[in-house]
Amino acid sequence: MARAGTSPARSKATSVAKSSRPSDALSREQRLSLYRYMRLTRVLEERLVALYRQTKVVGGLFRSLGQEADAVGSAFALEQRDVLSPLIRNLGAMLVKGATPLEVLRQYMAKGDSPTRGRELNIHFGDTEKRNFIGQISHLGDMVPVMAGVTLSFKMRGEDRVGLVYIGDGATSTGAFHEGINFAGVQRCPLVVIVENNGYAYSTPTHKQTAAKQFVDKAIGYGIAGVQADGNDVLAVYDVTKEAVDRARRGEGVTLVELMTYRRKGHAEHDNQSYQPPSEIEKWALENDPIDRFVKVLREQHQVTDEEFASIEAEIVALIDTATDEAEASPMPEPTDALVGVYADPAVIPPLWFRESVRSAVDSNERPASWGTYDG
Repeated sequence: MARAGTSPARSKATSVAKSSRPSDALSREQRLSLYRYMRLTRVLEERLVALYRQTKVVGGLFRSLGQEADAVGSAFALEQRDVLSPLIRNLGAMLVKGATPLEVLRQYMAKGDSPTRGRELNIHFGDTEKRNFIGQISHLGDMVPVMAGVTLSFKMRGEDRVGLVYIGDGATSTGAFHEGINFAGVQRCPLVVIVENNGYAYSTPTHKQTAAKQFVDKAIGYGIAGVQADGNDVLAVYDVTKEAVDRARRGEGVTLVELMTYRRKGHAEHDNQSYQPPSEIEKWALENDPIDRFVKVLREQHQVTDEEFASIEAEIVALIDTATDEAEASPMPEPTDALVGVYADPAVIPPLWFRESVRSAVDSNERPASWGTYDG
């Protein structure tokens, strides 16, 4: 199924004729790339789960199990010059934009050579110079006004660039979402806002956090285009996102895209999912897994063989095995790493700088390389 439905006509929703879907122009190799990125996302997250259970992951671990098509299919519709703003379940989008398994593993393990030198969690890192993705913040909805500002700068400079920002269904109930998308709509910013409707805002079912029947209807109130798609069909996701990106690049403003999917893991690994019916999880896993669905398409329509799938799998596993070994061998951060990048050209200060006038006390009672721990 190409998409789950579209918003009413008054929301300016548009649709793609089956005979002219953007995905029709994708080559066989590009379709294999979509599969490769989805499998890379899942295998990398499975490796992170193993490291988490070995207490090698610092902080929380957030899975995108069952939602890989959302991130991969949408990011694949962007050009390299376009800017992406991911959230915790959009690891696949970051991989499409050029993030590597090695830096993701180092980041989750808080290593000294991780992108943030061990100072931030999971995928809270960015690259605005070459790969064009922005490090997320955890406040729900707040990346929408941030990306409204980013894309307004594109418009003011006359740059041929588009921004894409993800939010969850729960974030649509925040003031930041409203203010950001309203501003972007008025200014006709070249922005695509993707709502991943996975059924739950942490532990709150969708019907308990909004009276709206579907999130795509919210586009009506902002005077922007709105479209809804099957988030577990990677080609449908690519189609609606590519249309929205092209619309934004033509100067036609914001599009709200609602992707219908399901979160098969809890909010994070520490969440026991007691609020999700087990039968519901199993049904989505057996009948609507995005990778299984795409494998069927690749086999039937593009004659991808078992040998090709096996080769891709072996390549992914080897890549993640090597990255894991390198990440585990990486050093932990030094205390003074906390200063780097906070201010321009930060001062490098020795530990215990505040006790330099009383060296005898330092030498006698404190560990020289510590931050003041009493040694007894």
